[in-house]
Amino acid sequence: MIRKIAALAAACAFALPAGAVDGMAAELGRGEDETHLLRIAVTDRWREAPRELGGGWFFDGYWELSAGVWDNRVESTADVGLTPVFRFVRSSFYVEGAVGFHLVQSQISASRIFSTAFQFGDHVGAGLRSRHWDWSLRLQHLSNASIRRPNPGINFLLLRLQYEL
Repeated sequence: MIRKIAALAAACAFALPAGAVDGMAAELGRGEDETHLLRIAVTDRWREAPRELGGGWFFDGYWELSAGVWDNRVESTADVGLTPVFRFVRSSFYVEGAVGFHLVQSQISASRIFSTAFQFGDHVGAGLRSRHWDWSLRLQHLSNASIRRPNPGINFLLLRLQYEL
């Protein structure tokens, strides 16, 4: 399963226009039903210059294309997502938020079955940046926003490491 996810992420990265990939990231996390998550992503920063907000804060953002695998004692599930991420930066510290689109397999566990493959994935996070490295902690929620029932959703706590090219 992990090989399939890695191959999918590599194919997505090569499918993007030249120069569109600005960074690569890996996330590790844990969610409900003792679900572990491993996700890789490529990022593309918005081409506009960051906007100054005052007080040393700037508004910036990027696109994130991701592929991941969720695993618990009952089931393994794959997800693919596309997310615009909005970031507020001050010096090396930032906070961010996002609402994106994910496709997932439907069954997570016996008690958590999604009725649709399409899910919204929103997150809030905070982190620190250095020259090329970016460390963050994210809280992520995925659900279909009650498009169809059942809609159990799932929450993850994620540790993320990103390398900016």
